[in-house]
Amino acid sequence: MIRVVLTDIEGTTSSIRFVHEVLFPYSAEHMAEFVRDHEADDLEIRAQLDDVARESGADRGDLEALIDVLQQWIREDRKATSLKALQGMLWEQGYERGDFKGHVYEDAAHYLQLWHDRGLRLYVYSSGSVRAQQMIFGFSNCGDLTPFFSGYFDTRVGGKREQASYQAILDELGVEAHTVLFLSDVEAELEAAEAAGMHTAWLVRESDPPHTHRPAMADFEAVDQLIRDRTLS
Repeated sequence: MIRVVLTDIEGTTSSIRFVHEVLFPYSAEHMAEFVRDHEADDLEIRAQLDDVARESGADRGDLEALIDVLQQWIREDRKATSLKALQGMLWEQGYERGDFKGHVYEDAAHYLQLWHDRGLRLYVYSSGSVRAQQMIFGFSNCGDLTPFFSGYFDTRVGGKREQASYQAILDELGVEAHTVLFLSDVEAELEAAEAAGMHTAWLVRESDPPHTHRPAMADFEAVDQLIRDRTLS
């Protein structure tokens, strides 16, 4: 029986376009000013810049060089934990100012509440920072959805295409793999989760699924049917 739902965000609960057309441009436009304004007096931002310097080899004392690294990473969609953390802090500022709302599909919002009310434990696993995850659901177009979640995982637990990451999540949750359903739009992530023993569901929302043996689902209604029927592959 499925007792835990672990979900990706981009392409699964939320439109890929929101990330690439709203969040990424916002961080590209405001990252330099954000870092310059807060580096001197925000210990968390300074710690993340320490990590940027270590990973990139840039001079930690050259703030403009670090900003250049961050802008390059944004253009590359680099999955650097330090970048994701800084983006999360910056996006939090944008959400609180009302510059934008997080996009969540209406069917996702409906079934997240329904599953929570049924007693399922809901978790997020995304390459975006935990802070960014909390903001997209906390300031969403469907209202504050954070009460439905029991916790969040980001790349600090490991890469999303690595089996060990899903095993680490299982170890932290203290549950058996066969009780967990992982939702994602990326087959390589599903394969890694399956290698750890989890059930999976493949969301393909905004395009035709490629020809593959894996069944695709267009929305959370189909996932709900999968959960209720327990016909999990």
